[in-house]
Amino acid sequence: MSSQLEAINSEFANNPQGLIEWALAQGARPICTTNFRPFEAVILHMVTQVRPDIPIVWMDSGYNTEATYQFADEVIKQLNLNLVSFIPQRTRAHREALEGPMPGIDDPRHAAFTQEVKIEPFERALREMQPDVWFTALRAEDTPERAKMQPVSRNSDGLLKVAPLLQWSAKDMYQYLQAHNLPNNFDYFDPTKVEEKRECGLHLQH
Repeated sequence: MSSQLEAINSEFANNPQGLIEWALAQGARPICTTNFRPFEAVILHMVTQVRPDIPIVWMDSGYNTEATYQFADEVIKQLNLNLVSFIPQRTRAHREALEGPMPGIDDPRHAAFTQEVKIEPFERALREMQPDVWFTALRAEDTPERAKMQPVSRNSDGLLKVAPLLQWSAKDMYQYLQAHNLPNNFDYFDPTKVEEKRECGLHLQH
């Protein structure tokens, strides 16, 4: 990591809003990804307070819960999000008609499933949108891999990856939602992770 990023990580480790403002000044094509999981309204509110029209990129696998779709609709309307959805090249109905229900994580077909419903749509989003700054709601307490990450990093393609909430706890997130009268999602399921502390691979590859 460059000395500049080390300094930025040190300066803004506990200042998400300041980090967002700094990062938005670093590029011309920022995006913020979301999966509308619990507490996701925090990052969506923070980034749109600074850049109301920032593209909010959603890789909709087609396997979300009803509550997640309802929550997404509520947050989109409340924050007037500039939502850009990327979906798998096959619908859920098409895939299941040929291959059956979602494979479990111990099934050898699960890696191909993850590639199809999450990673390929995300890589397509990167190709089409060509972002130079990527905001994500990753938090260190999510998984052991994320605990090793820094708030700001640069991937091999030069994309600036920014996780303003990396050091925040669930309590911090809850208090922010309460302070800003934001909704939450209590029924979320990621078919590519299944287990809460398991990585799907997207953030390990990018």
